[in-house]
Formats: sequence, structure tokens, C-alpha cells
Amino acid sequence: MRLTLQNQNYRTRIVSSLAEVGQTAWDGLLRLQNHPTPFLSYAFLHALHESGSASRESGWQPQFLTLWDEEQLVAALPLYEKFHSYGEYVFDWAWADAYQRNGLEYYPKFLSAIPFTPVTGGRLLAIDDAARLALISALQILQTTRGLSSTHILYPTEAEANSLAEAGFMLRSGVQFHWENAGYKNFEEFLTTLEQKKRKNIRAERRKVAEAGISFKQIKGASLTESDWRFFKRCYDQTYSAHYSTPYLNLDFFLRIGATMPENILLVVAEREGLPIASSLLIYDQTTLYGRYWGAVEHHACLHFETAYYQPLEFCIAEGIKAFEGGAQGEHKMARGFLPQRTHSAHWLAHPAFADAIERFLSREGAGIDSYMDELNERNPFKTDKPDRA
Repeated sequence: MRLTLQNQNYRTRIVSSLAEVGQTAWDGLLRLQNHPTPFLSYAFLHALHESGSASRESGWQPQFLTLWDEEQLVAALPLYEKFHSYGEYVFDWAWADAYQRNGLEYYPKFLSAIPFTPVTGGRLLAIDDAARLALISALQILQTTRGLSSTHILYPTEAEANSLAEAGFMLRSGVQFHWENAGYKNFEEFLTTLEQKKRKNIRAERRKVAEAGISFKQIKGASLTESDWRFFKRCYDQTYSAHYSTPYLNLDFFLRIGATMPENILLVVAEREGLPIASSLLIYDQTTLYGRYWGAVEHHACLHFETAYYQPLEFCIAEGIKAFEGGAQGEHKMARGFLPQRTHSAHWLAHPAFADAIERFLSREGAGIDSYMDELNERNPFKTDKPDRA
């Protein structure tokens, strides 16, 4: 279809594979954004699709919405036709159940998100504001003409969420916990900023791991071998098995990102008696480290905290990385220096009565999130007085 807005005439294409766009065009558009992340890169998304981890067969049908000015890609929205609600981290199972109980079909739905990745980042990718507005208009046309139940845009930036609200989307808030680097020289200097009890607990946790004879390696992507990836996949699968669930990602996906975006990958490996026993996978760029997955083949007290939090924090400090996003949820992160951050999602539902009911629900839920944020901020783990060395 063709869309005209503010004297701009754009050609609109729905693409089922990023190969139809090309890496040069996709990553070129991404570099123009205010909040790009490695998860939006061609390498990461294409690996998800080509490995089959996020594909039509797994319930994720890529339907990327793209706008073109002649041969130039001017805007894009990572978009999926979704046949379930797994791997999203913004939960709408109750909405789907309500549709079913009333004899209505909730699936398929439209979902704009990075599969299995609860990380805030640009969703409305565009070369300028005019193209971004055109992209929103194209989405509105698409969602009404395709006849799906709903459209959901997860973890957009706050500015994007506000733009979507102006276009008629309902907003929803969530909470994550992020760590900020205040220019610490080392891990001990970071500890001095925490309350005494929390500082003492962290030292005790790290001591337990060291006394178990466990050491650590921080391996950047370029140095990873297939053997390293196979061990990590074993750990990753073990985590899902322990929670009686099925892993989303396959070995092919991990090998693909290892080959195509090694500059963004960190693997922390725990070893005991010369053998690997645990690992955590992290993705990073110049400003932010993102915790993704962890697992272990041996159980040791506090091993999770050291592998998934303290070793990554040391990496941030050593590399001058400004922030560490530890993943979805987890109040326990606050005791380790992470602070609450609000996240956003935007939702549109075609059925007027359900849209009205969900709007009322989101209003009540939003008030609860506001109170929760206030409560969390009152439990700030950092000292209010001058840091000491105790």
C-alpha cells in the first residue's frame, strides 16, 4: 500500500524476512536512532528468525512494517503476527482468557517486540519525526485492515510510548531493576556506597563462592569457541528444566550471534577443579550491559549472584560501561545495588467493549505501579551519608 502524510509519499512493505530489507539498510536506519540496542541489530534479529527460534513454526510470524522513499528505507517497526503470548514478559494471558470465555478469538495478534528480550529500546525506527508519524499511521491502517484482535508494542522508549498514546494506544507500566555506574574505580568502591548490612551480605556471598574453590573467566565474543557455546547451551537448558519449562532458543541461534556480533557478547564462565560448572550470557554495547541468561550444572550457594551479577558488575566497572540491566523483575536485585526503573508498553484492541474494560484495568494497575515504585524508592540500598571504607 502507499501512504501520503505531510507531503511525503512513502511506499509501505510488509516483510517476512529481514533479508528482504538487507543488513546495510536495516543497520543504517538503526544507527540514526536515539536509543539503539544490539537486540535491534540485523545480526540479532536475523539469527532469531533463521535459527527457527522466532518463526512461524514457533508462533512468531515476522511481519515487519517498513516504509520506503524510492529505494531508501525511511522507517521500520519490528512486528510479528503472534499465535500465543509466550516469550513476551508483558503478560496478557488474562486478556486472552477473557476473549475465549466470551467466544472471541484473541490470537493471532500483532506484537512489536524483540522476541524473548525484555529490554527497552526503539521500536518506531525512522529517519525523522515525519517518517515516524507516517509509520504510526501505517500501523493503524494495517491493524484495522488485517482484522486481528489487537496490537501490542512492548518496551518502547518513553518518548515512543507518548507518541503512541497520542495515536490512541493505551499505555501500561512495569518495573525493572537497573544498576548505574557512578565512575567506580573497582568493586570495593561500589560496595562502600551501599548500606552496611547490604555491603556485608555481598561480601559474605562472594566469600562463599571463593571458599568453594570456584574461579571465573570473562570471555568476550571473539574468543568464544563452539565448545564454550555448547557448554553455555547446556547451562541454559538446565535453567529451563529446573523450572519445568521448554527453552526458547536453540544452539543454532547462539552460534549465529557468536559469529555475527562477537563485539557485543560476554560469557562469564565459572570453573571448579579446572572444569566449567556455570555460565551467564550477557550482551553489551558502549553504554550498557544486558544480562540475558544463566545456568549451572552444579549447585553451590550464591553461585547465581556471583555469575549473573557480581562478575558482570566488575566487567562494567573495568570497561567503563554506564549501566547494567539485569533482566525482567527481581526485587532481590535491589539489595545488590540495582534501582527500580519504569518500563512501558502500548496496546490497541479492536473490540470496543474489551478496549474499554482493559483501559479501566490499566488505570487501576497503573495506580498500583505508582505506589509500588514509591515503596521501592523508600528502600533505596545506598547510604545517604558520605561513603566510607568499612
